Amino acid sequence: MALSIGIVGLPNVGKSTLFTALTKKGGLAANYPFATIDPNVGIVDVPDARLQQLADIVHPGRIVPATVEFVDIAGLVKGAAAEGAGLGNQFLANIRECDAICEVVRYFKDPDVMREVNHTGDFVDPASDAETIMTELILADIQTLEKQLPKLEKEAKRDKTLVPKLEIAKRLVDWLNEGNRAAALGMTDEERAAAKGLFLLTMKPMLYVANVDEDELTSEFEPIDGVTPIPICAKVEAELSELEPEEAAEYLADLGLEHSGLETLAQAAYRLLGLQSFFTAGEMEVKAWTVRQGATAPQAAGVIHTDFERGFIKAETIAFDDYVELGGEQGAKAAGRLRMEGKDYVMHDGDVVHFRFNV
Repeated sequence: MALSIGIVGLPNVGKSTLFTALTKKGGLAANYPFATIDPNVGIVDVPDARLQQLADIVHPGRIVPATVEFVDIAGLVKGAAAEGAGLGNQFLANIRECDAICEVVRYFKDPDVMREVNHTGDFVDPASDAETIMTELILADIQTLEKQLPKLEKEAKRDKTLVPKLEIAKRLVDWLNEGNRAAALGMTDEERAAAKGLFLLTMKPMLYVANVDEDELTSEFEPIDGVTPIPICAKVEAELSELEPEEAAEYLADLGLEHSGLETLAQAAYRLLGLQSFFTAGEMEVKAWTVRQGATAPQAAGVIHTDFERGFIKAETIAFDDYVELGGEQGAKAAGRLRMEGKDYVMHDGDVVHFRFNV
């Protein structure tokens, strides 16, 4: 399944520098607003040490990790939603297609950052910056609902199944006008399902990245909107992306870190959306597949191919720890740890699976 994260932030907070490091793509990164005009898209591996452990057993031709798609969206400014400032509506539309939002917030000091768009020189105000972005997202959602409501009211008169959607839309307009994000409104499961069809930006899960100076990489920061920012130094990540793995590991060790900020970010994005991995392991490849937590075996099979879900029969399943401890499929089978699971089986993170199907 495709997982897409939109990277947003005020101009010149290091967003595009971070994206370039994420994807090792040479995107345009310049110190003026709207250097990024079209959204860049990059695919980032989700680090998972379990893949190598499986590969050490089956010796595959290749290892294929799970991935996250990051979309770099041009810097928003105050008035982007209400006034269309900085082509704001165009960029907000790009966010609407993403599964979640990652906001990069400036914590680093830089006298060269343009004063007109992001404070002065060395002065930083992360809380104010985050509030500016959230305000623009809220205003964009209000506009979205105000456009949808007249049509919804007409359709709900003809189709009573649309009444819950209309009612939650009305509640959300009032809630948003009070300065709240849509996701913070108390809703029943039915209301939340109806709200999902309204395609609101502030319903999306959010991550925050604190773009810090190098000497603050191990610092902890106050939560933003209840979410603790992930400290990342975009400049350090850009340097790491140019190094060989051994050199990068040494550089991280010198900084007192075990993982790069980008690895931490990819894993956090994966967790944010309630995702987990299962594995297939064979001579051709060891591969991580992405499913939502709570997915059934047929749904997991469908991630590999729709035919697998349609013709699902059984899932030959081995827990990851058993697979490694017993030396692979044959050892697990001999020890009675290979299970035949049916259509109601709920997948566990790390399951090593072979699907039986017939179409």
